[in-house]
Amino acid sequence: MGKIIQQVTHHAERKAVSTMVDSFLKHLDKSENRQETYLKIVDMAGKFYGKAATQDKLDRVRSAIKDPNNRWFHYIDKIVAESDPNYVKTMMLNLGYESFLRGTKKIRKNRQKYHCNIPWLILFDPTSACNMHCVGCWSGTYGHKNNLSFEDMDKIVTQGKALGVHLYMMTGGEPMVRKADILKLCEKHNDCFFAAYTNSTLIDEDLCKEVVRLGNLTFMLSIEGSPDTNDARRGDGHYAAVMKAMDLLKKYGIIFGTSICYTRANIEAVTSDEFLKMISDKGARFGFYFHFMPVGNNAVPELMPTVEQRKKMIDRIRYVRSDACDIDFFPMDFQNDGEFVGGCIAGGRNYFHINSRGDAEPCVFIHFSDRNIHEHSILEMLQSPLCKKYHEGQPFNRNHLRPCPMLENPEMLRQIIRETGAKGTNEESEESVEHLCAKCDAYAKEWAPVADEIWASCPHKKLPYENYTAEKREHPELAGFEHAERKNEGVPQKKIG
Repeated sequence: MGKIIQQVTHHAERKAVSTMVDSFLKHLDKSENRQETYLKIVDMAGKFYGKAATQDKLDRVRSAIKDPNNRWFHYIDKIVAESDPNYVKTMMLNLGYESFLRGTKKIRKNRQKYHCNIPWLILFDPTSACNMHCVGCWSGTYGHKNNLSFEDMDKIVTQGKALGVHLYMMTGGEPMVRKADILKLCEKHNDCFFAAYTNSTLIDEDLCKEVVRLGNLTFMLSIEGSPDTNDARRGDGHYAAVMKAMDLLKKYGIIFGTSICYTRANIEAVTSDEFLKMISDKGARFGFYFHFMPVGNNAVPELMPTVEQRKKMIDRIRYVRSDACDIDFFPMDFQNDGEFVGGCIAGGRNYFHINSRGDAEPCVFIHFSDRNIHEHSILEMLQSPLCKKYHEGQPFNRNHLRPCPMLENPEMLRQIIRETGAKGTNEESEESVEHLCAKCDAYAKEWAPVADEIWASCPHKKLPYENYTAEKREHPELAGFEHAERKNEGVPQKKIG
């Protein structure tokens, strides 16, 4: 009976949100109506979250919406205005209502119920196949031998939804090699939102038409700066293919972003004003920056950014997100934005990864596993010794500029793998944890004092919600926050680079 009541309530809530969005889109040409609808959405979110949404936070959002000069309100408004209406509506329902609102609430309850990490998103590889061979990338060496069947992917999403997960990202290989099955998955699970990290080469007119019809698939296009810096790593002609894909996605009103691996060789090119303005003009509205990771026996550690480059990267990303910058692009830095997500998000804390063989890995960069989707459920994966060790260890460092148990704290990953007995999953040739971590030892040692100096020079706030163990929630000093807040109390924000 309780389940039926929940379904009826869910249906009524989704219908109410759908009606609100319809009204919003109907008056796109009338800015006062749009502002009124934005405010109604904030009110609805406040009621939905209850005590978790403080009046102070809600009032700040309302003030931003009412402020005619607020940069980020104009940014959101622009995205809505330039995008296909059906696509916008589905994104608001699936990413906004199902994932951010309803899903988050359910996930937090399940974390308490099952005493383990429950992620906000699940990343999986439809295939190991890729039509490119980028320098320093492990995927291009895997070959075409492994694929998740449609039934495997359907199982991941069905079981994930039962836990509250409504956001799914796909990588590979090149996920769009499995274009037909991905579109079928999006259609079946039309209450979820999907995102594909893609090299762009398989995006065409027919795909764009289907995406507009479905409304619940977006793309993060891999690009690395200028034609020269990009094609030097990804091969001749790739830059042109990305430009073509961007033009198509913009033409059809599909919201999309970028996926950028920054290395010692390209970091200046992928963060310049010229580059950011170019991808913004092309229609990209957000982007993920990923620090190069020396993963795999054939990795090129020399591509890792220098300490000085990483310092400048922190400063640069924060500048682009500040009111001082007028570029309509929102960048996120996977390695340097740990403070805003409470450190390492892997191991199911906010996400985990399932590779094309079905192995559950704590992170897309950590190729070790002790569970497989063919023998275990999603919940059993999250309750595995490997994921539990992640949960117990997080945050791996009280300095969230050193979040990773591999790159910045390699001794931690060694310990986790040793204690859990997790097996290597690198499809090309199995890499031992010692071999992997040895490539990070010198980097971690060099970055530590620099990161600690930066961290100590800036004020920090404890997040209102953190998915740590009960012991660390009850004793914040174990996670370093009490120390950090006392130490930095009253310290002004300092320019990093």
